[in-house]
Amino acid sequence: MVSLATEKCPPHVVCLPFPAQGHINPMLKLAKILHQKDFHITFVNTEFNHRRLLRSRGLDSLDGLSTFRFETIPDGLPPSDADSTQHVPSLCDSTKKNCLAPFRDLLSRLNNTSSSKVPPVTCIVSDCIMSFTLKAAQELGIPNVFFWTASVCGFMSYLQYRPLIEKGYVPLKDESYLTNGYLDTVIDWIPGMEGISLKYLPTFIRTTDPGDIMLNFAIGEVESAQNASAVILNTFDDLESEVLKPLTSTLPHLYTIGPLQLLENQDQENALNSIASNLWKEEPGFIEWLDFKEPHSVIYVNFGSITVMTPQQLIEFAWGLANSMCTFLWVIRSDLVVGDSAIVPPEFVAETKERGLVAGWCPQERVLQHPSIGGFLTHSGWNSTLDSLCCGVPVICWPFFSEQQTNCWFCCNKLGIGMEIDSDVKRNEIESLVRELMEGDQGQVMKYKAKEWKRKAEEAAASPTGSSCLNLEKMINKVLLAPRDKINGDVIVPGITGLGTYGES
Repeated sequence: MVSLATEKCPPHVVCLPFPAQGHINPMLKLAKILHQKDFHITFVNTEFNHRRLLRSRGLDSLDGLSTFRFETIPDGLPPSDADSTQHVPSLCDSTKKNCLAPFRDLLSRLNNTSSSKVPPVTCIVSDCIMSFTLKAAQELGIPNVFFWTASVCGFMSYLQYRPLIEKGYVPLKDESYLTNGYLDTVIDWIPGMEGISLKYLPTFIRTTDPGDIMLNFAIGEVESAQNASAVILNTFDDLESEVLKPLTSTLPHLYTIGPLQLLENQDQENALNSIASNLWKEEPGFIEWLDFKEPHSVIYVNFGSITVMTPQQLIEFAWGLANSMCTFLWVIRSDLVVGDSAIVPPEFVAETKERGLVAGWCPQERVLQHPSIGGFLTHSGWNSTLDSLCCGVPVICWPFFSEQQTNCWFCCNKLGIGMEIDSDVKRNEIESLVRELMEGDQGQVMKYKAKEWKRKAEEAAASPTGSSCLNLEKMINKVLLAPRDKINGDVIVPGITGLGTYGES
């Protein structure tokens, strides 16, 4: 294990997540891991999310520690106190255009050590889709590591956006291409992802507008990763090896250091236990409820922090769960239903009161770790996918947007731990899939495979000699601790070309 700090001046990393729940959670895990390695941490939220965290977790929840501090920058959007995720395209566009100046000012303030009372900033770890940080890191002559919080297959898919445009697949000719079978077109030239169709590529290609914000944002951000000092991935070598190997020809400076929850759990400091990142207030009582359920008898249902659905889709999910006769724990956010209250029918509540629990929000990892959980109905976000793998729980996938479709394809076709719900939700299909997952032969096979992936994840990230643990040590020593006055072949300081060392022994 590396020990980094001196009493005089420990290394200081500034961590900047993209301001959405699914990006904040893994970045906070990474920040805690680096803190355990004796880094001084400055964790930067947007002002909007800072207020949400204070509301959900209490007014002292972001006090931090003397060596783990929270700061804020504005996101450039109009002021709002809404308790929901901001409009994603607007957020992407605004952070790219408006966040560099306040971020640069924050770094300057931190580096004024006489007033800030913290060590000078020695490195930046920023979300891969917050690439404006490259400019600030270049000005300071310090490493800027990008953290890709999604899957490797998702990253590889985004890299195909430009070739898809050049080959004429995208933009779509007109709206009819969304429903006429065109999305079933197989794209057979993506390395490590042979057989995938347009339907399972990240959804921002589903546009007729060549100037679409998200289409062009995705292209620019993934391509900018080539200029980062390194790119770290929340995955492990065995999990996505078929995609990782060809990706290194484009991004040789890769470090696979996941699943982060297993690295974090190895040596969690008591002082950090109270630092969490849930933007919704957690409800009590769910663990006690699960304690009274039989092992592997409960299906957990959670569509993440961004997914929204229509009132009719909510009803179809409700009656599908009810008709399955299976016990369930269902997380329903207040903003889950578009333009309406997320309220299930009273008849559904009466029908399932003995075998169902509906909650507004709960800590997902604790739920999936509970022995009563036997399956997970999910939106297929990468954090949720890793949570299920780490707990050996198979999944039913209902992807909403972005690379969730790609993760669904990966779970069902590569990992063998998932079944997919059609985007046109019908209660009969929900009922059938839930029963098969919880009680059927296919469900049993998926559970066995999920347990095998759990074992492999633990080998990678819960053992000091595992690939992810070793890669973390290499990344720290070769990149985050790179001397400011010396650039070698193992690290890139933004604006200076160099190569990395993914996969070296």
